[in-house]
Amino acid sequence: MVSLILVSGGDIASTNQAHELMKMGDWVALEPIEGLPAYSFKHARIWWLEDGCLWEDDLDKRWANATGEVPVEIIFPSRHSAASGNASLTLHPIGTMQTPLQETPDYGGRAGDCPPPNPRIGAWWRELNSVASGLKEFDLSLETTHHGPWIETPSLFIEIGSTAETWGHIEAAKLLAGIIHRGLGLDGSLGLGKWTGHGRVVVTLGGGHYAPRGNLLASHEGIWIGHMLATYALPFTKDESGNVSGMWENSIRKAMAATQLAFPGGELICSMDKKAFKGWQRQAIRDLLDELEIPLLKSSEIIG
Repeated sequence: MVSLILVSGGDIASTNQAHELMKMGDWVALEPIEGLPAYSFKHARIWWLEDGCLWEDDLDKRWANATGEVPVEIIFPSRHSAASGNASLTLHPIGTMQTPLQETPDYGGRAGDCPPPNPRIGAWWRELNSVASGLKEFDLSLETTHHGPWIETPSLFIEIGSTAETWGHIEAAKLLAGIIHRGLGLDGSLGLGKWTGHGRVVVTLGGGHYAPRGNLLASHEGIWIGHMLATYALPFTKDESGNVSGMWENSIRKAMAATQLAFPGGELICSMDKKAFKGWQRQAIRDLLDELEIPLLKSSEIIG
């Protein structure tokens, strides 16, 4: 039962984080896995892929089949790309649940589905905010659920963005590597964000890609964060007869099911950005959540 860190060999933001992480402990080389370098330290493993990871499906199963070790979580150190070009440090879960089944997702993953989110996302977000004061040029944000690869193990991406000018930023790599090191308990601590088996777990619905609702809620201690769905991940259609369809329902159902898998025993709740939807869309969401018996709460009700 190991924590598996997947390094993208063609991504300097990923490899820099891995190099800095390996300086923090006595990592030892293992026999290559699928011909690729692998390393071990305590309960953590690093697997160094040749290039990128977005199209490398079933990495959890592939590791387990090769080693006999079952990953309980996967961490993807990575770069982040954005048209804005703003320097950024981000965290996010993965999935492409809004992609119709007959289509191929643009950036990996399984159409119409999502892996479980890593329960550590909320705690690592708080840690990121507490230690990043020295990197004032970097924006900090969660991102909503997006892209691949497909796996069945709780996962998160931890990223440096958003252009080649900052992907290789060593101080940013050191900072994120430190979060991974402490977050996984490799410093001898209990780690950050290990699921305790009870608590409120929030799935957010609507809003922009940079998860303003998730950022707000996750900044509060005791709030666990599951999947976060931007408005674009909830596509609606309505015909002339008023019948509502589209991948929005699949997105919510899959996000809820995957989040429940990641937080067994947790109290699943939702928070919705009402301004992101039309009235009939909000009602459709409420009806589905009633069917699923998942409370829809205001941010103030969640934060208390």
